[in-house]
Amino acid sequence: MPKDVIIACDFNSQEATLKFLDNFSNEKPFVKIGMELYYACGPAIVEKIKDRGHKVFLDLKLHDIPNTVKKALSVLADLEVDMTNVHASGTISMMEAAAEGYYAKNPNGILIAVTQLTSTTEERMQKDLLIDKPLPDVVAHYALNTKKAGLKGVVCSPLESPIVHELCGSDFLTVTPGIRFATDAKGDQARVTTPADAKKLGSDYIVVGRSITGAADPYEAYKQCLADFLN
Repeated sequence: MPKDVIIACDFNSQEATLKFLDNFSNEKPFVKIGMELYYACGPAIVEKIKDRGHKVFLDLKLHDIPNTVKKALSVLADLEVDMTNVHASGTISMMEAAAEGYYAKNPNGILIAVTQLTSTTEERMQKDLLIDKPLPDVVAHYALNTKKAGLKGVVCSPLESPIVHELCGSDFLTVTPGIRFATDAKGDQARVTTPADAKKLGSDYIVVGRSITGAADPYEAYKQCLADFLN
């Protein structure tokens, strides 16, 4: 089972992103491109980062009618991103269409689905979204739907990795944001853990943003994440 640290490059320009990646001349970390960077720079930023030798997680969280998502994933598959995602709340039929569009062109890629954002608390989910089930139960149900649809894993909190693996199997990936060092502030995340705790909980990939991108020495922060998560 692969395990890795993915750096969330939540920048708003190509210049800032490539300058940050210059810190890793001897390393080629897995990189997440989110909405902010992709909308600012378009597909060209994916190509530039791939050309540098990095794996790319394109984090756009697609959620629309099945046919639209299928066509969008077919286009994104041409970028040969290593990982990308949709929202599990789009239903099984949407995820099946997404898988069909993506894997037809990128059979070796990893398509996953977002369960509940790590900024979401159970109270917010129940009050704002009118989902009256306990949050872990919702994540588990969405994970099972994702597996039924033929995707390879989910985005969830590290806290939910154990139940996802219990229900969906050890080979079903958990990609977990909400990672902070113990000394870092939680920011806008609600369900967070440290890299070491995420390892204990069974996360397959951890997505780390500000703890690395905002560090005085990003390279050393990345190496510390690797040591805590992989060793």
